[in-house]
Amino acid sequence: MKKLRCALVGATGLAGQQFIAALKDHPFFELTGLAASPRNAGKRYVDALKAPNGMLGWFLTEPIPAALANVTVVAGSDVKAKDFDLVFSAVESDVAKELEPALAKDIPVISAASAFRYENDVPLIIPPVNAAHSSLIATQRKQRGWKGFIAPIPNCTTTGLAVTLKPLEDAFGVKAVMMTSMQAVSGAGRSPGVIGLDIIDNVVPHISKEEHKVEVETKKILGGATTPHGVKVSCTCTRVAVLEGHTEAAYVSLAKKASLADVAEVLRGFRGDEATAGLPSAPPRWIEVLDDPFRPQPRLDRDTHGGMATSVGRLRDDGVLENGVKYVLVSHNTKMGAAKGAVLLAELLRAQGFLSQ
Repeated sequence: MKKLRCALVGATGLAGQQFIAALKDHPFFELTGLAASPRNAGKRYVDALKAPNGMLGWFLTEPIPAALANVTVVAGSDVKAKDFDLVFSAVESDVAKELEPALAKDIPVISAASAFRYENDVPLIIPPVNAAHSSLIATQRKQRGWKGFIAPIPNCTTTGLAVTLKPLEDAFGVKAVMMTSMQAVSGAGRSPGVIGLDIIDNVVPHISKEEHKVEVETKKILGGATTPHGVKVSCTCTRVAVLEGHTEAAYVSLAKKASLADVAEVLRGFRGDEATAGLPSAPPRWIEVLDDPFRPQPRLDRDTHGGMATSVGRLRDDGVLENGVKYVLVSHNTKMGAAKGAVLLAELLRAQGFLSQ
């Protein structure tokens, strides 16, 4: 099978490195082009990762793939659509606003950036939750006159919450959600990120724009392709001294009363949209419900099923919300919530016929 030729823009950052790990030896996609900031253009990828002091800024436990170490990096603006079948974008939002539309005129762009998440003609897809929202791609192409399209993934904090809400919505209806997150420092990236003195012996009680993203994105994902869900969402997002894996305490008001046994059964039985069956990055189960009252924990549960499953525990009745249930979840923010989740979306869109050579 001939693989789709892919370019990665933002290749040197932490998110870009996660894309490289997620795409290594992928059966459908092959990274044939790497792009980064103009200051790194013309360098070998391994040299573009080096800091002025000589430290190699490769932050993953996996080694740099040998096939990519000597690839010459280009500036993002120099990526030529004719040379690729697909672009993965791991750039900051302000860069994405200009770069992604320029590419999407001619080629599909799968993005981890927030720049276009809230546009009416842009689908915001978590494959097991709302795969059918890809129908918006045809509208986007028509309205913008593009051959390609932009398909972003949601904020990493939204992902685990929305995955757990979907089966509850389908079975009982969801009226309101309150959530407090305890988010890993990797979600802040490396530049500038959260410096050590900020996070050691500390909890940072504010993450800029994060709460608004979760509240808006959850409604868009759980609703129709063009109509947000009516669920009320309120959250507080904090940063804690954990490397990877976002922990969230969720309080959910269901539309109808359900026993804890019924809620647990629905969560355990969630198989996701049938369109995700057999995708290479899809886990055997999207949600794992844990009975141990001391779980989930990010160190123990973030890598469940390759970091693609959401772990749920501490399932309890809530006496404040109407028909209330509450639980704790852990979702891997840089795998399911970022690069690997974006690769999963590309797999879905390929299966749906939106990607072609």
